[in-house]
Amino acid sequence: MSSSTSTISVLLFLGLVQFAVSGHDYKQALSKSILFFEAQRSGHLPPNQRVSWRSHSGLNDGKSSGVDLVGGYYDAGDNVKFGLPMAFTVTTMCWSIIEYGGQLESNGELGNAIDAVKWGTDYFIKAHPEPNVLYGEVGDGKSDHYCWQRPEEMTTDRRAYKIDRNNPGSDLAGETAAAMAAASIVFRRSDPSYSAELLCHAHELFEFADKYRGKYDSSITVAQKYYGSVSGYNDELLWAAAWLYQATNDKYYLDYLGKNGDSMGGTGWSMREFGWDVKYAGVQTLVAKILMQGKAGEHTAVFERYQEKAEQFMCSMLGKSTKNIQKTPGGLIFRQRWNNMQFVTSASFLAAVYSDYLSSSKRNLRCSQGNVSPSQLLDFSKSQVDYILGDNPRGTSYMVGYGHNYPRQVHHRGSSIVSYKVDQKFVTCRGGYATWYSRKASDPNVLTGALVGGPDAYDNFADNRDNYEQTEPTTYNNAPLLGVLARLISGPTGFDQRLPGVSPTPSPVIIKPAPIPKRKPTTPPAPASSPSPITISQKMTSSWINEGKVYYRYSTKLTNRSTKRLKNLKISITKLYGPIWGVTKTGNSYGFPSWMKSLPAGKSMEFVYIHSAAPANVSVSNYSLE
Repeated sequence: MSSSTSTISVLLFLGLVQFAVSGHDYKQALSKSILFFEAQRSGHLPPNQRVSWRSHSGLNDGKSSGVDLVGGYYDAGDNVKFGLPMAFTVTTMCWSIIEYGGQLESNGELGNAIDAVKWGTDYFIKAHPEPNVLYGEVGDGKSDHYCWQRPEEMTTDRRAYKIDRNNPGSDLAGETAAAMAAASIVFRRSDPSYSAELLCHAHELFEFADKYRGKYDSSITVAQKYYGSVSGYNDELLWAAAWLYQATNDKYYLDYLGKNGDSMGGTGWSMREFGWDVKYAGVQTLVAKILMQGKAGEHTAVFERYQEKAEQFMCSMLGKSTKNIQKTPGGLIFRQRWNNMQFVTSASFLAAVYSDYLSSSKRNLRCSQGNVSPSQLLDFSKSQVDYILGDNPRGTSYMVGYGHNYPRQVHHRGSSIVSYKVDQKFVTCRGGYATWYSRKASDPNVLTGALVGGPDAYDNFADNRDNYEQTEPTTYNNAPLLGVLARLISGPTGFDQRLPGVSPTPSPVIIKPAPIPKRKPTTPPAPASSPSPITISQKMTSSWINEGKVYYRYSTKLTNRSTKRLKNLKISITKLYGPIWGVTKTGNSYGFPSWMKSLPAGKSMEFVYIHSAAPANVSVSNYSLE
């Protein structure tokens, strides 16, 4: 080896050592990441607003529909309020507070985090004016993206879109129920009456989601291009049930998780992502916590299957599974080109909390490629956060305002246009593109704490405003990051989730039954022993290999357990990749076969399908009993 080669090798080695041991100010990053939510606020901004370049906006939202929808959050760099990602943002913020509220409090950020949650839940209360009505969007992406304007003076259409019993949206209602239930835990001590109000909405929303089933983007079609519900709604129903059980300890929701885990995919899918659309990995992690707390009871066997899938997700992140999550050469989780960072922070959060669950229950993670200690799982979370903050091949911090080399041309209307408080000259719809969007200079307003979409699969990144796949931030990028940063501040050891038993909660929360809500659901939930009058069971009846590919035949049995005749049946089937017999397809749903008009009480019908995958997602989206 030549001397020059040796010198290069030494320099590379020293660089790698620096990469490995560099430290970060997690406390500063935590403060900045929470501050970002204030920049995303819509509505009347409060006197203690800290992001001073923002002003009031969206003050007439909902007016044309006769409802007050002022408030809430803009999801990203545009000025639309999308309900599904907003609700997921609030749920994951709450989870961060519930798990790591003590760390947030000791670092002076608990109050700010709770304020961020309340900004969302206050809006959800307005958006849920009736038990079976939920407004899920204000504005639409098409008209909004045509313009580049500050939110304070936007001229785009602010139409409000809702779901109801005739136009259902189980995924949207289920996620919002989860957000309200999780938030009820956060506010239980500091504001018991508000906590009770949130819990009441959570109960109603869950019942609405479960009773009137359907995908929200089939009702709010303008959301399809931007936040389409690819995974369907079964994951949100389980997710909501898990959070309602956390909030109430009501056996009804425990039974719901136990009785529907198999049929709704909770125990069947090994996930590679967790985010605003696909909640299964989050459900599996929460249910594993319930199992480790010793609360599974008669559902232990089912909950163990949830836990198996949760641990497969953890193992895949660490490269210890048979199918592992892709990573960039620099070590960052990589799922997709557009806003990949959302999957990095959500997975890092799940790894952090599961590490603590394992540590508290004094066991290791069991992977197909060997056991993993809880500390190794936490180290993985740390590696992802450190990459975000600058320990990467480019030396770039992907959090705006943290470090010295961070994105300066963020794809964000508010930050890229001079503040309304500085220059009130009207920025026209298209003029904003000509003057500000195309401007090759740093943003006039620093979007402190925003986590942008991040690099590509090869760690490459272009800091350009028109590079929306990489430079646009979102609220759901930041929400799970709060918890991870709070956890990392505590260091590698000494954190105890006190499992089995009830997990610890921050000072604004008390562990006791929630007050009885003043607003009760109009229809009481079904008895815990029978969550639905219709049951669905699936089993594999045969398998074979053809041209090197394994095919499976599945038999699905649907039983009417009510005392009435079942009519007007609509079955939702997703993740189906082959032919199906015994049902009739109408539009996007399936119904009785042509020779059957109804199903008598106590009777069953059966249909079969063949494909080369795990069982399809089968659920009842609509029916009547006569």
